[in-house]
Amino acid sequence: MSQVTKRDAAAEIVRVCRRLYDRGLVAGPDGNVSVRLDDDTVLVTPSGLSKVDVTADALVVVDGAGKTLEGRNRPSSELLMHLRIYETRSDVRAIVHAHPPMAIALGLVGLDLMAPVLPEVILQMDGVPLVPYATPGSAGVADGIVPFIRDHDAFLMANHGATAVGATLTLAHQRMESLEHAARIMCAARSLGTIRELAPDEVRALRMLREGTG
Repeated sequence: MSQVTKRDAAAEIVRVCRRLYDRGLVAGPDGNVSVRLDDDTVLVTPSGLSKVDVTADALVVVDGAGKTLEGRNRPSSELLMHLRIYETRSDVRAIVHAHPPMAIALGLVGLDLMAPVLPEVILQMDGVPLVPYATPGSAGVADGIVPFIRDHDAFLMANHGATAVGATLTLAHQRMESLEHAARIMCAARSLGTIRELAPDEVRALRMLREGTG
């Protein structure tokens, strides 16, 4: 997200929060959204506010240590996770954490989206692993994502929700929607019969496209 202004980032966060709510990917105060600004501060949604009610002036600006620099509200309870991802991956400029129902259902029964089945999941996220459960809002959530963050762009979080990242907020949000769409497809397919996985050479071709070498 090059040369993004705080005003533009705030407007985009508000738009994405409304879309998450409208698409049923969050309910009540669920979920959180952030954007890393050009000065490496982070603009993040507040704690305890329904995403449909988020406004630009409700957002909070924090520094890399999580200290509030601007805003009257408390930042999201999952701020530690956001900061750890930004610290680990310099290419990530935006993060969306939501509670997509079908994706959560997969995690509740110990399933992930790592099987090479849907080309879109490989192209957009290189698979979606299942991160072990940790108490929401704790440092354990951030710690749990670290082993996966360098190789994937979205994560199922056991008994909790899902997180998607991107170079832009639009991309992170698209990945969240695609994750839930893929979860719905997988659940339907499992009820119909045996799922055919892509062949290794088919997977290699997709990963070459993802890396821009195809």
